[in-house]
Amino acid sequence: MSSNPYTPNNVSGSGGGPDSSFIGEIDRGYWWNYLTKYHWFVFAMAALSWLFDCLDQQIFILFRDSALTSLLPQGTDVKAYGGYATSIFVAGWATGGLIFGSVGDRIGRAKTLTITVLLYSLFTGLSALSTTWIDFAIYRFITGLGVGGVFGLAVALIADTLPDKARPGALGMLQALSAAGNIAAGLISMWMASLIKAQTISPAVAWKYAFLIGAVPAFLCVFIQFKLKEPEKWVKAREAGRISGVKFGSYVSLLGDARWRTPALLGMVLCIAGVIGLWGIGFFAPELVGDVIITSLRAKGVAENEIASQAAYYRGLNGIIQNVGAFFGMLTFAIVAQRIGRKPTFAISFVGAMLATNFYFWMFKSMDQLWMSSVMGFFQLALFGGFAIYLPELFPTRLRSTGTSFCYNVGRFLAATGPFTLGVLQGKLATAAIAKLPEGADAAAQAAAKLGAFREATSWVSLVFLAGLVVVIFLPETKGRPMPED
Repeated sequence: MSSNPYTPNNVSGSGGGPDSSFIGEIDRGYWWNYLTKYHWFVFAMAALSWLFDCLDQQIFILFRDSALTSLLPQGTDVKAYGGYATSIFVAGWATGGLIFGSVGDRIGRAKTLTITVLLYSLFTGLSALSTTWIDFAIYRFITGLGVGGVFGLAVALIADTLPDKARPGALGMLQALSAAGNIAAGLISMWMASLIKAQTISPAVAWKYAFLIGAVPAFLCVFIQFKLKEPEKWVKAREAGRISGVKFGSYVSLLGDARWRTPALLGMVLCIAGVIGLWGIGFFAPELVGDVIITSLRAKGVAENEIASQAAYYRGLNGIIQNVGAFFGMLTFAIVAQRIGRKPTFAISFVGAMLATNFYFWMFKSMDQLWMSSVMGFFQLALFGGFAIYLPELFPTRLRSTGTSFCYNVGRFLAATGPFTLGVLQGKLATAAIAKLPEGADAAAQAAAKLGAFREATSWVSLVFLAGLVVVIFLPETKGRPMPED
């Protein structure tokens, strides 16, 4: 047995046979030319599961402040509680990832994926029925359990079912299509804004409709997924494992063997940097946009109902622009990683993410600068395209879902502190900034001071991208190598 899990002796391919990309199969060009009708079905189900997952995540992001404003007593610091609610959601995400990643390796990717989609769709809908911030947070935690399980399962399902020559392109597209879910959430926000403006609904209930709408497509997807079969590769490996006694979905096996422990721990740090950068900073862009809109319109004496409508509209538009950039960023990562390698592409993306994040949060000051959001989305989400391609290339079939979910999700326990840290840091900086204002400063001056503090807080937290840049040095390059096996 080879001691190096990344040598050609450890070849794995579609259906448990040799990796076609290493035995000279005729090049068919683009990755989709290698897919059969059933391959397309598997890809579609995995992609839709993740797309609707991201739709529900983004609805939470866009309507988080509106929901908490409705659920909390008047005068409560909504931004601080927004950070708490986000941290609770991300903690549920991490817990679900650890649980369902292991379950997927043990009982099968397809059936476990269906369970997770049902879970997040059901509790996204139940979030609309919240009457206090406490039950809202509970629903968000349980939604997070389902959300956390989907990524590792969808990635492992594609990696174990599709031909190896199609795998990197398909996984890059899987992650890129998540931006479509985010864009759909932006359109929902803009629709809610139009209903508020027409006085069809009030701002206090618009968030409830958004959560209900977000739950429906994923719930319908569950019924189609019952036609999914387990990957032949996994079925054969599971049968062989029963004979040999090797453990499937075991964290003891993952962390007890240096071959898998080292990439698991390094991959975890890689993901922590990306997740904190996105959830601790990037997904607070709607708050910046909302603050800029509200400050501008109040200065002009616009009615509060019109302000609420405009803020919801531009939050949604910003989300669309940010995720158009994300879509192209994730596709670009897949293309570049195939040409120059995973490691240099990650390095470029981490540097780009740090620079683009600071550029956006310091320079965005008016609606004609919304294009900046697409640049930030391009680099921040490009990293996630890399996670989809790279993580399954680090682990064997029996630990593929477990290892991928471990890297992508366990760091979220630390990443969950990102929104909380941003909220606390912003609060302290805002207090200091307001204290420096002249005595008797009006509300507009105080709002401007708080906005400046928010910008400064995001700049400090963005340094986390440097941690990702450092860990890339120690990770293995997997370009052109077969996925490892024992």
